[in-house]
Amino acid sequence: MSLKRTSLVLLIAAASVATLSACATLQRGPVGNQAVPQPAKAVDLNRYVGLWYEIARYENGFERGCEAVTAEYALRDDGLVSVLNSCRQGAVDGPVKTSEGKAKIVPASDNAKLKVSFFGPFYVGYYWVLDRADDYSWSIVGEPSGRYLWLMSRTAQPSDATRAAIMERTRSLGYDLSLVRDTKH
Repeated sequence: MSLKRTSLVLLIAAASVATLSACATLQRGPVGNQAVPQPAKAVDLNRYVGLWYEIARYENGFERGCEAVTAEYALRDDGLVSVLNSCRQGAVDGPVKTSEGKAKIVPASDNAKLKVSFFGPFYVGYYWVLDRADDYSWSIVGEPSGRYLWLMSRTAQPSDATRAAIMERTRSLGYDLSLVRDTKH
């Protein structure tokens, strides 16, 4: 390989690394929990799959401006979990934005920890079901860094009592509720 070609390859590789690093930096928010707890309960995937409504979250780069956010999970024949995230960009009646991914259960986690990939093998995020209602009507989802948090419900508008219970449980898990952004539906 010529020196010119080698230099070009190295330049492209360096630019790619810089671009990926910049994207990762843009999506990092403040740490809302310095000591993320381990999941409190096992998860029965057959009960967890289906449609969930995001009722609140820590703001993040990949959901910036999203309203009417939903996540739909389904079991796949290969043992993975399919993930379809949807939102309305800018407003509850804005254009639909979707992202499809797949999740792998982390071994020895009682199905409460998943590794989720939306962009092939290039980006893997962690998805921990930190707690959930016994009847699977709500769940609190986080990940090890404490930068991401999602409060999920089976209904877009849970009752005030249910919302208050979710928020109190989230606080008791160590999350800074001042960083929580309500999701409009």
